[in-house]
Amino acid sequence: MEQSFIAYIEDSIKKNWDLDALTDYKGATLQYKDVARKIEKLHIIFEASGIEKGDKIALCGRNSSHWGVTFLATLTYGAIAVPILHEFKADNIHNIVNHSEAKLLFVGDRIWEDLNEAAMPLLQGIFLMTDFSIMVSRSPKVDYAREHLNALFGSKFPKNFRKEHIAYHKDQPDELAVLNYTSGTTSYSKGVMLPYRSLWSNTDFAFRVLPLRQGDRTISILPMAHMYGLAFEFLYEFAVGCHIYYLTRMPSPKIIFQAFADIRPAIVVSVPLIIEKIIKKKVLPKLDTPAMKILLKLPFINDKIKTTIREQIMQAFGGQVAVVIIGGAAFNQEVEQLLHMIGFPYTVGYGMTECGPIICYEDWQRFKPGSCGKAAPRMEVKILSPDPANVVGEIVCRGPNVMLGYYKNSEATAEAIDSEGWLHTGDLGLMDAEGNVTIKGRSKNMLLSPNGQNIYPEEIEDKLNAMPYVAESLIVQQNDKLVGLIYPDFGEAYAHGLTNNDIEQVMEENRVALNTELPAYSQVAKIKIYPEEFEKTPKKSIKRYLYQEAKG
Repeated sequence: MEQSFIAYIEDSIKKNWDLDALTDYKGATLQYKDVARKIEKLHIIFEASGIEKGDKIALCGRNSSHWGVTFLATLTYGAIAVPILHEFKADNIHNIVNHSEAKLLFVGDRIWEDLNEAAMPLLQGIFLMTDFSIMVSRSPKVDYAREHLNALFGSKFPKNFRKEHIAYHKDQPDELAVLNYTSGTTSYSKGVMLPYRSLWSNTDFAFRVLPLRQGDRTISILPMAHMYGLAFEFLYEFAVGCHIYYLTRMPSPKIIFQAFADIRPAIVVSVPLIIEKIIKKKVLPKLDTPAMKILLKLPFINDKIKTTIREQIMQAFGGQVAVVIIGGAAFNQEVEQLLHMIGFPYTVGYGMTECGPIICYEDWQRFKPGSCGKAAPRMEVKILSPDPANVVGEIVCRGPNVMLGYYKNSEATAEAIDSEGWLHTGDLGLMDAEGNVTIKGRSKNMLLSPNGQNIYPEEIEDKLNAMPYVAESLIVQQNDKLVGLIYPDFGEAYAHGLTNNDIEQVMEENRVALNTELPAYSQVAKIKIYPEEFEKTPKKSIKRYLYQEAKG
C-alpha cells in the first residue's frame, strides 16, 4: 500500500460522506460532507490569498470543529500546518508565528483579544476560527476572496458539490507536514518538523492497535495543538469515520464527567492527571474504610468487590469505553495498582512530539504494569546501558515516526539525532527481556546524592502524591539536601475541618512516613508548602525549572 496520510483523510470523507464527523459539545455538528465543503471554501481563500504549496499556516485556539477543519484544509491544500498551543502567552505566540514564517493565522476569539498584529509583520491575513471572518487583512486579494466566497464556491462547483470533486494534495513521505513547537519543561520552544511519513506511521499504528469502528463516538480532551491529542483524538478517529466531540471549554473534572456520561465514548485518551482526579475523587474514598480494606483481602468476596469497583470506574467514563490510554506524563503507582488489581482495561504509552508522538505501546491485555509498553510497529527502541534490564540508561529510538529535525536549528537537531538516525529522548529507563520499557525519569531531572547515588525525583514525588491531602509535589535539591515542595489539596483538607496549622502538621507526618519507604541517600529533609498549583506545560507536567531555587 502506498504510504499516503492524505489518502486516509480523502478516503474517509468519501466513505463517511453522510455520517456525523465533528461536534462542538452542546453546539453544532458537522457531517463528513460539511467538513469537505468547508475544506474547499478554505482552499479558495488560500488560493486567492496567494498561498502556495509549502507555505505555512498557523492555528491557535481551543479545540473545536473549525480547528479540525482548518488543520485538514491546510494539509490537503499542500501547505504546512503550524499548530500553536492556546495556553502560550501572547509574546510566545508572536514569536512562533514569526519564527515559522506563517503567511496566515487562524485564531480563537479569546486568544485574539491578547494578540498584537503589529508584532507579526509577515502575516498576510488573520482569520477568526469561529466563523472564518477576517480580523486583519494585508492584501486586497484576501478581502476579495472572503467577501465573494460563496460566489467563488458556486462558480467552482456550478451543479452541486459532490464527493467526486475531491482531489487533494498528494503527499510524499519525507515532505514536511506539521511544524509543532514543543513546550519544554526545561527551556524555550523548538519547532519540530514532522514529515508525512510520521503522520502516516502514527495513524497506521492506531489502526492496528486500537478498536475503533466507523460511527463510534469519541471525545477530544487534550489540546489538538499537541501531537498526542492531534494524532490519537483527532486524525486517527477522523480516518476511521468516528464522531468526534470537542469540549471547547477548559476541561475541568466536572465538565469531563458530564461529557463522559452524555457522549459515552468508545475509547478515552488522557494524561494521568485527569484519570487520577477521577479515581481519587470518585473511587478511592469509598475504598478507604476499615471494612472495605478487610473485604478486599478476602479471596471470595474480593472478586465481587473488584467487579463492583470496575463497574463504578467504567460508569465514570460513560460505560462504553473499550480501553483507556494514558500517556504524556508519569502515572501514579497507587492508582495504577488499583486499576491493575480490578482488571480495568487501561494501558500506558510513551512518546514525544519529535516522534509525532508514539514510541512505545502495548495492548492492555498484555501490558506490564509500571511499564509504558514495547517499541511500536516500525520503531526500534534501545537503552544506552551495559545492562538495560538492571542499569538505567538513556532511551533512544529510530524509525519512520522520527522528525526531520528542529526548524532553523541544526545545532539542536545534531544534538538530538545522531549519525545513525537514533533520536536521543533525554528520558532514562530500563528494558526487560520481553522488550517492556520502564521510564525512571528525565536525565535533566536526575539528582546526584552527595555520595554519588542517582536519585529520580519523579519516583519520590509519586509516593508523596499518594499521601493524605497532597495534591501535587516536587522534589528539589538544596545544599545537598532534598526538599519536598507540596501544593496541598486545600479543598479536601478544609472539608475535613483542618486548619492551615493542621495541614502543616499532616505534611510533616507525611514526610516522616515517606522516609520510611526511601533509602538513606534519598531521604527528604524538609517540606515546604506552596499556596497555589505549580505552573504546568499543556501536557500537565510541572515546569520544574521554575522551582529549582525554591527558598524556605
